[in-house]
Amino acid sequence: MSDLTPLSLPAPEGQAYLAWLTDSCAAALDAARSGADRLKTETPSSAQAVLEAWNDIDIALGSVAARCELFSEVHPDLAVREQADALAQQARSLATQLGLDTELYAVFSGLDASDLDAEASRLLEHVVRSFRRSGVATDEQTRARITEIRDRLTVVGQQFAKTIREGTRTIRVRPEQLDGLPQDWIDAHPADDEGWVSVTTDYPDALPFRTFAHDAQARRDLSIASLTIGYPDNVPALHEIFGLRAELAQLLGYASWPDYDAEVKMIGSGDAIAAFIDKIADAADAPAHRDVAVLLERLRRDHPEAERVESSDAAYYAEVHRREELDVDAQVVRTYFDFAKVRAGLLKVTGRLFGLTYTPRADAPVWHEAVTAYDVTRMADGELLGRIYLDLHPREGKFKHAAQFTLVGGVSQVQLPEGALVCNLPTGLMEHDDVVTLFHEFGHLVHHLVGGHQRWAEFSGVATEWDFVEAPSQMLEEWAWDADVLRSFATNAAGEPIPAALVARMREAEDFGKGYFARTQMFYAALSYYLHLENPDDVVARTAELQARYSLFPYLPGTCMPTSFGHLDGYGSGYYTYMWSLVIAKDLFSAFNADDLFDERVATRYRDTVLAPGGSRDAADLVATFLGRPFSFDAYAAWLAR
Repeated sequence: MSDLTPLSLPAPEGQAYLAWLTDSCAAALDAARSGADRLKTETPSSAQAVLEAWNDIDIALGSVAARCELFSEVHPDLAVREQADALAQQARSLATQLGLDTELYAVFSGLDASDLDAEASRLLEHVVRSFRRSGVATDEQTRARITEIRDRLTVVGQQFAKTIREGTRTIRVRPEQLDGLPQDWIDAHPADDEGWVSVTTDYPDALPFRTFAHDAQARRDLSIASLTIGYPDNVPALHEIFGLRAELAQLLGYASWPDYDAEVKMIGSGDAIAAFIDKIADAADAPAHRDVAVLLERLRRDHPEAERVESSDAAYYAEVHRREELDVDAQVVRTYFDFAKVRAGLLKVTGRLFGLTYTPRADAPVWHEAVTAYDVTRMADGELLGRIYLDLHPREGKFKHAAQFTLVGGVSQVQLPEGALVCNLPTGLMEHDDVVTLFHEFGHLVHHLVGGHQRWAEFSGVATEWDFVEAPSQMLEEWAWDADVLRSFATNAAGEPIPAALVARMREAEDFGKGYFARTQMFYAALSYYLHLENPDDVVARTAELQARYSLFPYLPGTCMPTSFGHLDGYGSGYYTYMWSLVIAKDLFSAFNADDLFDERVATRYRDTVLAPGGSRDAADLVATFLGRPFSFDAYAAWLAR
């Protein structure tokens, strides 16, 4: 049994967090600097010892990056968020310095790897590749410019994210414009003294409103508000990000940023990204047009003059179609998904599937009263695997989307993995889409913990190629669609479990629209690829062009979706990765028994061969080991076509 214990966070009151964050990050940065100096001046005699010294540096830098990224997005105190951003800049600056340090590079490039085991050899290859990709082999003037670029990218990227995070917009409507919305939603949105109701662009407001509100103009107004977050303030930031990345790629010897970006992913090259986007768009074309035609026919019953379905109408008329033709009423469905029951069910389901036990830790300090902490142990032997934090409801100044954040990157015999799930879910009844999102993001958390026990920090947790990262989480979504799984926690106010027949109709209804959803995703993927490739003068015009090419819904005049598209910073030119991963996820799921999703033999093999290795092997090898063959497009194509 390991004697490692989770990180001790400070008490949330007063200035404790600010002091802890500042002091702990300063100590870690000092440790990384001094470790690098020792590596150059007191170089160990063996390759193994050099790698172990580098691992210590990696752990120190990783600790700063992780806690700063998390707390810049979730801490309720603005001073802490700003300090986290400042410290993250220092960490990235130091990482850039180390990556361009010619003396350090000489240490690694001169190592004799003959006595290293397979994982250590893989680490050495990764480290040398990272030095090369950092530009260490360029001349001094070029290295200086690379440093300037990377430091500036950090600053601009943080400002871009902050503008989105703090850019919530609001529309005001009359109470009668709430017709169609669930009563509990209406009750939670009383009119103000002037008789107006405020509706924000945050998910718990926006998703139900766009899905249920009968008022087409109000839906359109809210869609425009959502698609103008960060506009126009983030336009210069995007131009600078795209321009700096293009310059950086050229300085490093690559034709474009997408080529640089793709080199370390499964896809391999920028051209392959463009080809994949078109492949998915072509495969989705027929089902997409078929389902949009259904939406248009129903729209014309209400608005005979309509020529096209707009994005602000899509969710509403998809819901109307599902309710009227497929006998699935989302307002009935949501009565089975009370947040507290769903959270408990999520832990029970994933615990059973992966052999884990979640123990609430009410004594563990958290950064906000809404956050809950759990210790995670292995069911088979009680071994403590790590700790998780669930921060699941919206608040001012908090990250606006849904994601898993690392708090501590696990390293065998050094530190336990810890992570946080950050979402913006309602506290009462949930849409089933919210349930699916929760399962998806929790999949990342499980991957982080189960895969977070590697010898080398480089390979810990969700450290596979970036275009594989989403696959395990996308596959876990399947458990949120299984009738038997849902009946174990989805009950209405009377305690009645969700009927299996309703779940079957929900699944049929979910399949409606998957073609135009795939085309929309390829629009987003094309944005991330072509904006990086071209850095067009007119981002709005290029967005409209790409939307016309890939999406089946027209551009909404006056909007600029990229200014709120946070993935343009974090994912670079690689938003395609979601669909690339989904192709793999569908193939992975084909190995499970649809009649028994908890088959212990299959689930354990999946956990141990795909999740547990972290990034210690190539993702394609992990998948092939589990499936007994290389992954293929067949399962995805069959799913898309049906």
